Amino acid sequence: MSPVDRLEIADLFARLSSLLDECRHDDAGDVYHPEVVVRSPRGELRGLDEVIALLKQSETDGIRTQHVHGDVLVDVDGDRAKATASQLVYFYRDGEPPHRSSGLRVACTAARTPAGWRFSEMEAALAWTREQ
Repeated sequence: MSPVDRLEIADLFARLSSLLDECRHDDAGDVYHPEVVVRSPRGELRGLDEVIALLKQSETDGIRTQHVHGDVLVDVDGDRAKATASQLVYFYRDGEPPHRSSGLRVACTAARTPAGWRFSEMEAALAWTREQ
């Protein structure tokens, strides 16, 4: 496994956090493959258009998020890779402490594309949620 590939795949998690927290949903193609499959407690999404539509629909006025990924593990096999991470999500209003937080475990498959590595499959499993 090339250390560069591992770093680029780990970087996808950081770029995903920024994209979600900044509500740059139309930029989802920077981290997701066009034919991505995403499974989460909300159901299954197929393709970039469905992912973008759900992200836009999930926006709530005045509620912001902070996504943090850790414990990233990457296993590269040629042009495909398996990656996992722990994800913490904090929900808050500007200037106020979080009113809700969640912990998830995320398992992904990444594919090398001409534009770089992209998540082609993602499964997010909710571990816990806390209302503050």
